[in-house]
Amino acid sequence: MADASRVWFRFLRLETRIRIAVSNRLKAVGLSIAQCDVLTTLTEREGLSQQDLAERLYVTKGNISGLIDRLAAAGFVERRTIASDRRSHAIFLTPAGRTAAQQGIEAQQGFVTETLGKMKPEDLDEFERLLLLSRDLVRATDAPSSQ
Repeated sequence: MADASRVWFRFLRLETRIRIAVSNRLKAVGLSIAQCDVLTTLTEREGLSQQDLAERLYVTKGNISGLIDRLAAAGFVERRTIASDRRSHAIFLTPAGRTAAQQGIEAQQGFVTETLGKMKPEDLDEFERLLLLSRDLVRATDAPSSQ
């Protein structure tokens, strides 16, 4: 019978190994994981404010501001003033940013193909089921307690 603590620590170590492997692949195309997250999020929906990006990526507004500064300096994104709120900016990809995002997506997809892509379909289905169950258990700990 598996021990929950042992499984937890294996899960943490796996997450660390995945981050290192993906980070190395993204470094090869000149991106950090955080930068790639911003760029790929913008491929799904451009024109988000920095606040919206921060919320989507579970980072602070200060972190996203620094990321956007570096991505803008690299020529990957541009800030455009939001007409209804002159203090806020909408973030858009540049052509170079779109190319970098695509390279980041391809690097990650290669990793997925070499790892999860090698699982039998029924194993992948079970793995997804367990991930969703785990996600729901974690979300339940965030809910206000009923005391």
